[in-house]
Amino acid sequence: MKFFPLVTTFCLALSLSCFAQKSKSQGAAIASFYPMQMEDSLAVYFTPKNFDIKADGKTDVSDALQLAINQVKKKYNFGVLFIPEGTYLISKTIYIPAAVRLIGYGKTRPLIVLAKHSPGYQQLDKSDKGWAKYMFWFTSNLVAKGGTPDDAGASTFYSAMSNINLKIEDGNPQAVALRTHYAQHSFIAHVNVYAGNGKAGMYDVGNEMEDVHFFGGDYGIYTTKTSPGWQFMMLDTYFEGQKKAAIKTQEAGLTIVRMHAKNVPVVIAIDSGFWEKLFMKDCLFDNVGKVAIVISNAGNPNTQINLRNINCRNVPVFASYRESKKSILDKAELYSVSDFTNGLVQDGINAEPVYKTTASIEPLKVFPSSLKIDIPVLPSMDSWVNLKSLGAKGDGRTDDTKAIQSAIDKYNVIYVPQGWYRVSQTIKLNERTVLIGLNPISTQFFLAENTEAFGGFGGPVPLIETSMGGTNIISGIGLSTGASNPRAVACKWMAGAASYLNDVKFIGGHGSMGNTKFGGQESPYKMGTAGLWDTQYWSLWITNGGGGIFKNIWTANTYATNGVYISNTATKGNIYGLSVEHHVHNEVRFKNVSGWSVFALQTEEESRESSDCQPIELENCDHMLFANLYMFRVIRVAKPYPYAIRNWYSKDIEFLNVHNYAQTKYTSTNTVFDMQSGEEVCSWELAQLLINDDNEQKKSIENPVRQLATGFQFAEGMCSDGKGNIYFCESGANRIYQWLASTKTIRLLGDYPWQPLSLACDKNDNLLVVFKYEPKSGYLIKGKPEVFRNPPDAAGTSFSGWGNSGFATWVYSIDPSHPDESIRLLRKTPMGSIKNIYKALYPAHRWRDYHDFNLVVVDSAKWCWVAPDGVTVIPIVYDLARATSLAEAFPGKPLYISDEYNERTVSLSVSREGYVSNRKDFAEKGNFATATNGTGNVFIADGQVYVFNKNGEQIKEIKIPERPTGLIFGGRDHQTLFVTGHQSLFKVEILEN
Repeated sequence: MKFFPLVTTFCLALSLSCFAQKSKSQGAAIASFYPMQMEDSLAVYFTPKNFDIKADGKTDVSDALQLAINQVKKKYNFGVLFIPEGTYLISKTIYIPAAVRLIGYGKTRPLIVLAKHSPGYQQLDKSDKGWAKYMFWFTSNLVAKGGTPDDAGASTFYSAMSNINLKIEDGNPQAVALRTHYAQHSFIAHVNVYAGNGKAGMYDVGNEMEDVHFFGGDYGIYTTKTSPGWQFMMLDTYFEGQKKAAIKTQEAGLTIVRMHAKNVPVVIAIDSGFWEKLFMKDCLFDNVGKVAIVISNAGNPNTQINLRNINCRNVPVFASYRESKKSILDKAELYSVSDFTNGLVQDGINAEPVYKTTASIEPLKVFPSSLKIDIPVLPSMDSWVNLKSLGAKGDGRTDDTKAIQSAIDKYNVIYVPQGWYRVSQTIKLNERTVLIGLNPISTQFFLAENTEAFGGFGGPVPLIETSMGGTNIISGIGLSTGASNPRAVACKWMAGAASYLNDVKFIGGHGSMGNTKFGGQESPYKMGTAGLWDTQYWSLWITNGGGGIFKNIWTANTYATNGVYISNTATKGNIYGLSVEHHVHNEVRFKNVSGWSVFALQTEEESRESSDCQPIELENCDHMLFANLYMFRVIRVAKPYPYAIRNWYSKDIEFLNVHNYAQTKYTSTNTVFDMQSGEEVCSWELAQLLINDDNEQKKSIENPVRQLATGFQFAEGMCSDGKGNIYFCESGANRIYQWLASTKTIRLLGDYPWQPLSLACDKNDNLLVVFKYEPKSGYLIKGKPEVFRNPPDAAGTSFSGWGNSGFATWVYSIDPSHPDESIRLLRKTPMGSIKNIYKALYPAHRWRDYHDFNLVVVDSAKWCWVAPDGVTVIPIVYDLARATSLAEAFPGKPLYISDEYNERTVSLSVSREGYVSNRKDFAEKGNFATATNGTGNVFIADGQVYVFNKNGEQIKEIKIPERPTGLIFGGRDHQTLFVTGHQSLFKVEILEN
């Protein structure tokens, strides 16, 4: 249907009323979200006119539907497939490649049905990750006929399904309706999934989901962690009638707001042996047969559970702990859980983190019939005016500024079909302007390079400027400021609390899909425009009392100073799913902000542009909530950065479920630095952190800590020899240092061209250097180039990907008395061939994020390096490539190794041949290094130095001025603890109790 340019007043209050009415019957069939056809010359329409199909529920349309989807992908690499109302029968998996969106329309939602007894949906498929077969599988690209699909991943953007219902007919017990492992700007919205007797509604979550209802199945959702490892934002969902659990999960970062679960045995079941960072707010649990929340991995800092305002009816057990079998019971028929926290809690910037569980449970008089929803709905479609019908071209060449502004001046609700709309002046919205697009990569407002109004010197000039205090909505549109427009701000947002910014991509640099035909951008690396990085104003600037709802937003514009800058506002604001990445100096700034809630904020720093980027700045803010906050540095980052969050005079800030991490060793050194008090929050994993106006200094350090030297660039790899001398290195600078116990002086021992990774000494005090050997282009051995492939045990860690392959991890030795001319590569021999070894040297920590640590840590290496003493060996394992230090495994003595990914230390037994076995969990702390003193106490570096007795009981904490990277006992008496921090070498005189 065409959208005629008729004016219809948009009443936000009426729309919200309609939405509230809709929410009263969460389980009922919901009317179509798009009841009318949208005109779009760049879209593909799945109609009998265009394809040989019938929407009668009897004719199999599988092949035609796949053909239509592929047509969208092949046309521009992204786009929209519109599916009209009707019932569509399929019998095989339909693959949806990256950046393709399926959108239903009509008075009733289109229904896609998996036919009864469809081939392949009856048998358990153990070769498949989810052990299932899928109706719709979101993939990274097109799947050739008969080919093997590549699952959607961390670079699968803009994929979606909206306003389409799905149904699994009987006879398909292994059927799952959706497999959705995609990344930013991908979502499922306004979908009912009737799983019936199938396996589940969805396998593997990704990015965001809104207004999805799950009925039946063993599970509504069962999932592993998202493909990028970030949070999952889930809004306004309903689950009913699942046989096993509404959601079964592991490490998905579930950020759930307004979930209604009814007639299920379990609401959330966290898989055995896995942690989860679970945040839930404003939920209804109704008639839960067994237990609402099953918590696993309790006691570990990665396990973070925060639940707020959960109303329960007939829920006999609210939470249970898988390992301990303990439960939190409430026998009342009706009760409300206002606050439940489980995990590592730090009650103030100066407080010590403590693992604990707190629960506030009160009787409830009346069970709510519905959930109050804060997402504004779009105005009635009969008020939409098609922008192209008003003269805008969207061809990437024509200046559409006047056409866009004229449309806004005349009409309140503008539908923006796919296209690339060039803009040369600020587009100003009136107080009720609504701009509606349906795919932000194929629907863009953009600036050509060096647009006059946005160039030269001067203050910020917005591409889009909202009204002050208005009820503006912008949805499904990309905003691109180009690379060379230094005054540009993509969006200056001043609209009020009832406004809405949704599914908006701030384009520039990353995620641009490489299509330049209609004004799109290439990679910032390919363009050769690194000199333009960090030369524009902010991408999203919320200021002057701006507020509202901000959902499913991604800003990765390397040319902008900040991805998001929020300043000078006390208007209520809720952020639901915000990804901010790849900026040079700042990702997100909050200045003079009060009363905001931020759910599922994720930052990411890339190596080339963001190694010195400050992820989050908080300045003079108050009464803010951050829930499921993930701060990530990519695997290619090769230098440390001191803080993930800098706080300037803020108070009453609550962080729930904090995840500060990297696959490499260069995680942001500390999670928070308080600019007023100078205090640091060292813990990388926290269930709760409160920042208030208490700025007292922490207690003095228990043990005397003395700085011996400073000025290093990430000191690591520490070891000691028989004389008590200490050695450490700077891997990034190729330097090796020695601290002499006799003279108490330090010297630069060597700066060889081989990157040192970790150090050790053999029985005769030869220094052993584990190093990275990279083949050089053009160098040949017997006419052939050197080629190195990752060993099989590399498969258990994501560190082995994204550039960490193609090199060898070898070991050389030097004599410290004359190092420069004594460099020798160690010989390699079969492991176990040397009997009665002196010691074996294993990686002191292992990052195994594919969950094989317990297996690989006791795996028997086939080969080993042999030190010059002939009795010290280094088993050859892939994790030597990442480890910053080595652990000494002496036969007959316990060995302690850190499971770095899970922040846990385990103990192992050591055989005469150097093999290890008998793995036991020792302590729920663990990072880069451990050390054991003469009394058997174990010292573990994890933000600070924690001391445990032989039984795994913590007996002391030693505060070090810098985050520890290495621990070793040395000095003449071998009783002094030496610690490397990021910049310094320390010694600690141990005062035993």
